[in-house]
Amino acid sequence: MLWVKAFHIISVVTWFAALFYLPRLFVYHAMCEDKVGSERFKIMELKLYRGIMTPSAILTLVFGGWLLSFYTVEQITMMHWLHIKLLLVLLLFVYHVYCGRLLKQFSNDTNHHSHVFYRWFNEVPVLVLIAVIILAIVKPF
Repeated sequence: MLWVKAFHIISVVTWFAALFYLPRLFVYHAMCEDKVGSERFKIMELKLYRGIMTPSAILTLVFGGWLLSFYTVEQITMMHWLHIKLLLVLLLFVYHVYCGRLLKQFSNDTNHHSHVFYRWFNEVPVLVLIAVIILAIVKPF
């Protein structure tokens, strides 16, 4: 179980690194005014999304599901903190998919948001991470 937990944490850290970095790239991409710079951002964003962010999200899901398999349904039912944590993880997957939509808008040169939007958008995973860590460590419910 400890090996599974270790790999789960590694995949979560990697996923969050990408969840933090991709919207930051969007900030700079939205501020970019030259074609060469914009094309460079498109390549960086796509490689990050497909090469790191999505595989890390999948591994997070696999190892997290594997961790859940060590518990009985009765145990999981009693872990109310876990229900909230899983809801927040679902929110992160929605955020992840939305990042993919934003990436596609940038790649098609149809971005409609300013760099200020992306600066605020970049804070969402930070707030979720804080809540998930508190729930997983403190287990307040």
